[in-house]
Amino acid sequence: MPAAAPSEPATPGVEKVRDAFAGLQATLYDSCTPGNCAYFLGRVYDELHGLDRAMKADPKGPGHFPEPIALIKKLDAQLGGDRSFGNLKSHQTLLIGTRDKINTWMQGHPKDYR
Repeated sequence: MPAAAPSEPATPGVEKVRDAFAGLQATLYDSCTPGNCAYFLGRVYDELHGLDRAMKADPKGPGHFPEPIALIKKLDAQLGGDRSFGNLKSHQTLLIGTRDKINTWMQGHPKDYR
């Protein structure tokens, strides 16, 4: 008897935009506190980039999410490819501001990602 075909691909794909956005939203009520700052900033960075990948892979195309993708591109230019805690900390205002601007944009476009 042949084995049943798996319902999920063997290698995970890119998250859906709504799922990636939910991950980003989960950072909204957290903050950079002693003992948590490196984790928090790294998580915000990771969630932004997961959302970026999801938007670029979305069937509607990356042109459907112009402002969030542009904001992440601007952030990346400022970070210069350095994801170290020291660099994220020195760009904390930009990192958090990017997250907040994208959150506002996405909240204003709910039909675009649901």
